[in-house]
Amino acid sequence: MDNSSGVGVLDKAATVLGALEAGPATLAQLVGATGLARPTAHRLAVALEHHRLVSRDMQGRFVLGPRLGELASAAGEDRLLAAAGPVLGALRDHTNESAQLFRRQGDQRICVAAAERPVGLRDSIPVGATLSMLAGSAAQVLLAWEEPDRLHRGLQGASFTATALSGVRRRGWAQSVAEREPGVASVSAPVRGPSGRVVAAVSISGPIERLSRQPGRLHAATVVAGANKLTEVLRRHHAMQQQQQQQQNA
Repeated sequence: MDNSSGVGVLDKAATVLGALEAGPATLAQLVGATGLARPTAHRLAVALEHHRLVSRDMQGRFVLGPRLGELASAAGEDRLLAAAGPVLGALRDHTNESAQLFRRQGDQRICVAAAERPVGLRDSIPVGATLSMLAGSAAQVLLAWEEPDRLHRGLQGASFTATALSGVRRRGWAQSVAEREPGVASVSAPVRGPSGRVVAAVSISGPIERLSRQPGRLHAATVVAGANKLTEVLRRHHAMQQQQQQQQNA
């Protein structure tokens, strides 16, 4: 096989994905395009489907799956982080509270960027901190728009309910009061990738004494505006990449 890595099954899986780059394919078309034996092509396509790297269209043909788009979004994280600094800084200055950007990683969420208050009582969440997906407004945002099966699994043991997440989807933001940590409140809003999928959560957090027991009333609009700025950055970056690709292919 050309460009062999020495790991046969990975080479064959890459061949299947490469064949689907040209568009939907039946099993017979996949066999013809890859040169693989029919049972091998079928076994690999089904295994890739299990990992959401391959899907099926309405006609049952194999197509590239949604996981590839998610990985592409993650690959654009550098652009997100570069834009996050100024946005979180402005959010901190406007609300006078600490601001963070979280991404989900399995059953946890990671603080990938932050802007802390320079003085006074603060809820410090350092970059790299790993927090639970079972509590907090950022966890609610990162879970609320998930596919039904992942959402259901994510609710097991969570401090919030399916009804609460329905409210998050309706409003477009989440709030929590002493949900993750006593005395701390927070407000979060979703950052979306070019496909519309939620890829991160922008948050502010601080003591309940300042944020009150209805922190969303005070700061939801500002947090949503900050998250929307990052969503727009990702959209523009994706559009620019597509334009460059089209120019290369012309």
